Amino acid sequence: MTLFFLFYLLLYGGIHLYVFYKLQAAYPLSFPAKTIVIGAFASMVISPVMVRLLERHGYELPANTFAHVGYLWMGLVFVFFSTSIMLDMWRLAMHVGTWLGASGLQGWMPQGRMRLLLPLAASLLLTGYGYAAALRIAPETITLETDKLPHGMSRLRIVQISDVHLGLIVSGGRLERICKVIEEANPDILVSTGDLLDGQLDGLASSVERLKRIQPRFGKVAVTGNHEYYAGIEQCVQLTQAAGFRLLRGERFDVDDIVRFVGVDDITGYRGGGSEFLSEERLLAGMGNRRDMLTILLKHRPIVSEEALGAFDLQLSGHTHAGQILPFSLITRLYFPYHRGLYPLQKGSALYVSRGTGTWGPPIRIGSDPEVTIIDFVRRNAS
Repeated sequence: MTLFFLFYLLLYGGIHLYVFYKLQAAYPLSFPAKTIVIGAFASMVISPVMVRLLERHGYELPANTFAHVGYLWMGLVFVFFSTSIMLDMWRLAMHVGTWLGASGLQGWMPQGRMRLLLPLAASLLLTGYGYAAALRIAPETITLETDKLPHGMSRLRIVQISDVHLGLIVSGGRLERICKVIEEANPDILVSTGDLLDGQLDGLASSVERLKRIQPRFGKVAVTGNHEYYAGIEQCVQLTQAAGFRLLRGERFDVDDIVRFVGVDDITGYRGGGSEFLSEERLLAGMGNRRDMLTILLKHRPIVSEEALGAFDLQLSGHTHAGQILPFSLITRLYFPYHRGLYPLQKGSALYVSRGTGTWGPPIRIGSDPEVTIIDFVRRNAS
């Protein structure tokens, strides 16, 4: 955790130094103005830490205010940094072209204060768009054919939520939007593929109660994500169960003779020695003669085990947020080639990676709209 905190300070602090340099170059500041700006930037850098401390000591209103201001600023600064770097690269390309003898390129290079104002204007517009986009919870529907539905059942509807990150940012009205989309989908089963909870957990009673009111006819199942461990795994387990979910931590769960769920803990728990390693390979291998049952593997991270292929019909995952904010999708895609959407796999298996239902950190989404996923299994036509 200390190493992560140091990395965070270096990265986020470095971005603020870059922004300060851009501001100083465009509008040279007096010493008092510099002091104010540096103090404001420093408070924003440490704002996530302040939020945690305020939450922990029960100061909910200041924590809420600090969270919304600090994380929205974080999104704005990241977007400004990205757009400004792109403008710098454009200017460099124009300089190289001029050096190589191309004429007429000087007019395509923003000068003076425009080097600050252009990316700032673009960032403000993109951040406003991203904030509105994060509130537009929409259903994403996929239909899969199968021969494994019981006789007399023509469709099984599974609704997936992932990476909700219930806490100071995602609660109240945001959660209500999510719940309404779920209820309108009228699922047979609701699943959560991790990171349902986040932050200080003492103030989540109303959110847990709202989720509890959703009662699909075959129930609700969930697995842990990495943030359940960051927030406190024992309390997260209790709250997830209080919300009505059956939490699968290296377990199989059969819904009558209709569908089998296999759920594994996030790898964060194994790294910390917090849970016995029960891999999907071991769990799936123990199914015996029930491989004719529709089998859904719940696993927070979209990592596919080659040994497990063919033993499950569909793996449901999340974790990537599909980058959440461009251009970070380019980075997350490097770590997770299975990044978003549906992927056919070998031996009849498939993987679906949710873009995520909530937000982590900045309450904005650019190029990665939030989703509540509706998976309809329908009987394959015998033709």
